[in-house]
Amino acid sequence: MMDIALITAGQMYRYYLRQVLVGDGRRPARKPLRRAQQDAGVPAGRWMGRGLPALGLALGQEVTEAQLRSLFGEGRHPYADRLVAEQLAAGKTPVAARRAGALGRKVKVTGADLVFRPQVTLQLLWALGDEETRKVIEAAHERAIAVVLAWIEDDVAVIRYKAGGTERTRPAHGLVAARFRHYEARSGMPLLHDHLLLSLRALRPDGVWGAVHSTALLESAVAASALYNEVVMMEACEALGLASEPRTVTAGRRPVMEVAGVPHELIRWTSRRSEQIAACLTGLEHEYVTATDDDGNLKFAPVVSERARAKLNRIAARKTRPAKPRARSLAQLRKDWQSSARAILAASAHLIDTLLERARAAADAIRARVAAVVDVGLAAVAVTATVFVMNKDGYFHRRHLLAEARRYLALVQRGRRREPGLDDQVVDAALAEHCTDITEARTERGEEPGYRLYTARWSPAAPLSSRAPAAVPGRDRKPAPDLAAPFLPVEPGEWDIPRVPLRHDRAVIAARVLTARLRTARRTGRPLYGTAVHQPPPEQLLLFTREQPAAATAGPTVDLAALRTDLEALGLTAEQLDYVGRAGQRLTELRKEAKQRADRAAAGSAPSAQDAPDAHRQDEQHAHRQHPYEPGRGHGAPR
Repeated sequence: MMDIALITAGQMYRYYLRQVLVGDGRRPARKPLRRAQQDAGVPAGRWMGRGLPALGLALGQEVTEAQLRSLFGEGRHPYADRLVAEQLAAGKTPVAARRAGALGRKVKVTGADLVFRPQVTLQLLWALGDEETRKVIEAAHERAIAVVLAWIEDDVAVIRYKAGGTERTRPAHGLVAARFRHYEARSGMPLLHDHLLLSLRALRPDGVWGAVHSTALLESAVAASALYNEVVMMEACEALGLASEPRTVTAGRRPVMEVAGVPHELIRWTSRRSEQIAACLTGLEHEYVTATDDDGNLKFAPVVSERARAKLNRIAARKTRPAKPRARSLAQLRKDWQSSARAILAASAHLIDTLLERARAAADAIRARVAAVVDVGLAAVAVTATVFVMNKDGYFHRRHLLAEARRYLALVQRGRRREPGLDDQVVDAALAEHCTDITEARTERGEEPGYRLYTARWSPAAPLSSRAPAAVPGRDRKPAPDLAAPFLPVEPGEWDIPRVPLRHDRAVIAARVLTARLRTARRTGRPLYGTAVHQPPPEQLLLFTREQPAAATAGPTVDLAALRTDLEALGLTAEQLDYVGRAGQRLTELRKEAKQRADRAAAGSAPSAQDAPDAHRQDEQHAHRQHPYEPGRGHGAPR
């Protein structure tokens, strides 16, 4: 995965040159950078990026401390001191000489720190495998970083200029980055990861130096992380003859793609730090939901939302952060990891010697049943459904579809190399077939393709200003019906810490059901979308019935055979599928009642007492109706 953080001028001196660039250790005062790196057992940094020639640098050249101080600490040319000295020797004034080493105007944010680390099973093969396996995984890691950097240079990085940043352009010669490699985590476990310090200074087409817009990088961080995860797994699997499989780390969240055949005992061996954070997080969550003020009122909220959980997780990580272990060479680290893993596995220690063979055997079984060709149409509808459910209010941008398309391709390809540009093909198909442009641009930026706002075609394409229907005078609002009550009994005390349910399970089922509907539409030749004005949103798509004639009697409401497609990746049990079918029957009755009311309204008859009083309240109840399948609500939910 990839994490991103912005670098400020003072931060380069206080944090990066003293700690990060020397293996996250502590660099003694006055010790040269290269010597500190050698003592820490980490290699020297290397320059990369297409913008190196514009700064007089070369690909793979060693990064010096003076270059870092000048480029990231001051936002100036890496050889600014030499350029200033040459200008002074030529008789220039100090002001003119200093201007020779400048890269545009002075800015506070000088760079971005992109941290790349492969999946945990690749880390295990890298740490416990032979020397050849280690080199192959490191090469795949480096190629994936290069692919992400090239994508950022071509499609993400943008320079704003003129008043208010009204003009925007791509860097004319690419970007410049310094890559630094580390080998272990603070817990002492294997953690191959690279810090890519990306300079935010770049040349415009007119030859003027400008600042790369940092917000554009932050907005595309998820798509960049998905691209790295896909490429590093693909490159390693192709080179070693492996395959990937989905692994659920946290119930209710999206799975991660890991190398198939690697024992989970070894994965737990590397998760000491995660266990410490999880234990601390539980205590923090309890404090969060029980904290009260002097009057006895809750200080925060009665439940832990996703945003609060993320903040508490960062606090837990800081509170449990251990001291950096003593420096060791990579050879010594690998020897110590081998001994530690064998001690943990005990009687199963022989698995370490046959780790690669077991993974290759699992890969043969997986690749024998995975198609080599991706159906772009099915991928587009699955990606759209997932993004719509996962994003608040069902509104999203193109970058959200792109990130999900890369995750989808990693899931269905299982480590197989795909054709370049396939992710963009899936996104283009999703936008053309399943999305509606609802952009209400008030600025020129909003008109740009990357910032246009979309929603799915099956949702009411209402403008943003009408998200909340207005109340009707003289009429009280009734609470939305709880469709989940008959299906999800929650025993008292099952949740000591109330948490907001996660959406990923609902998104996956919605994608599966829409995929099944698309297959049915292809077989029958009928359109996927009907002419109804209001169709259920994807949070209720798992309850969609198959396309049936209007006079069809009530029967099975979900194509279970279609839902079982790729059941291994979906992770649904037979009980869950039966649950979906029963919940679908309930919705069929509600849809029949709604159709009867619509028929009476079309015939001009007066609405009956049980009908909804007006369209506004119908829309409101429809928008707030709770989904009957709520993952994470309690142990009474199907798993």
